[in-house]
Amino acid sequence: MAYLSLFIIGFVAATLFPASSEVVLLALLQQGEQPLLLWLAATTGNTLGSCVNWWLGWQLRRFQHKKWFPVSEKQLARAEPLFLKYGRWSLLLSWLPIVGDPLTMIAGVLKVPFPVFLVLVAIGKGLRYGILILLALSFF
Repeated sequence: MAYLSLFIIGFVAATLFPASSEVVLLALLQQGEQPLLLWLAATTGNTLGSCVNWWLGWQLRRFQHKKWFPVSEKQLARAEPLFLKYGRWSLLLSWLPIVGDPLTMIAGVLKVPFPVFLVLVAIGKGLRYGILILLALSFF
């Protein structure tokens, strides 16, 4: 049950809803839960939550010709090659507070191929949780 809870909180935390999977992860780690299973639950949930953001961004692009769309076609046409050239690697930082969640949505809007998105986001989030667990274990 602990791992499922962490998975769900990690999933929610990766969307635009506020949640803190790190606090839950640390509490469960301190209670003696298995670090590898905690890492797996948190990383998987958080990565899948980011996939939802990517999908929402992908779907949002359908509305780019509407007047209410927040970015003009000209701005989007300028931003897309820059993001695809330099921005893909920024997905490794999708775990960062405040900017990480919108970054994953922008990747969808700008049509970053899903396999590339998934690998980069999973690496970034997995490293974040792994480092957090290692640091916590050295203090517990």
